Amino acid sequence: MNLNIITHQVCNLSKAVGMFIQSEAKKIISGQIEVKGSHNFVTYVDKEAEQRIISELEKILPEAGFIAEESPELNAGKDFTWIIDPLDGTTNFIHSIPVYSISIALKYKEEIISGVIYEPNRDECFYAWKGGGSFLNGKKVTVSNTRKIDDSLLGTGFPYYDYKYLDQYLQLFKYFMKNTRGVRRMGSAAVDLAYLACGRFDGFYEYGLNPWDVAAGLIIISEAGGMCCDFEGGDNHLFGKQLIASNSHIHEELLNCVKKYFV
Repeated sequence: MNLNIITHQVCNLSKAVGMFIQSEAKKIISGQIEVKGSHNFVTYVDKEAEQRIISELEKILPEAGFIAEESPELNAGKDFTWIIDPLDGTTNFIHSIPVYSISIALKYKEEIISGVIYEPNRDECFYAWKGGGSFLNGKKVTVSNTRKIDDSLLGTGFPYYDYKYLDQYLQLFKYFMKNTRGVRRMGSAAVDLAYLACGRFDGFYEYGLNPWDVAAGLIIISEAGGMCCDFEGGDNHLFGKQLIASNSHIHEELLNCVKKYFV
């Protein structure tokens, strides 16, 4: 298996589906928006994009299964599993806010071995494969060299349905407002992680995440020299709904800050 070739095939697929998403961006009307849950939306664009992705991924690796946001009836594979978010940032997309992305990762048993995040508004394709490094539009990228939280720009996300940790979250947000260069909420966790991998953000934290939100970002960050963990510092960050990610230099300090409020 050549992960370099597979990853570039997924990059090309992501760009093609991104063109479809952009072609539909100004056509969405309120009657075409479905509500999956409290403040959780899906459109025909999400569904069609996912079907196009699945159809092509089946050709690239026929033996693989799927974990896909809009297709809960699909099953993970015995060894290989694609983890797909066809449109991460649907709320942004609906409101014509130009920050959303396609996120596709390949998992072999328990390990993510390839990941692609494509942000069509800026035509930026972030990708990585195991042992190959991380790239943005063909150029190798690395995480930032920032050494202290005080000098850091952080990314995060706001909970939209799971509010049981809201008080802790707001207290932590207040702390970071006072003790960092700023906190940004882009509205697409995949974009947040891609930005961390190329040095735009120095750290990231969020709870309530799904595997399709983070899977591709995990390997892109790792191959760029960063670190990822759950809120306790463990490795349950793919399915555990909690993620701390950093440039590695601030990782211990960032983890300790989160632990003060969440653990």
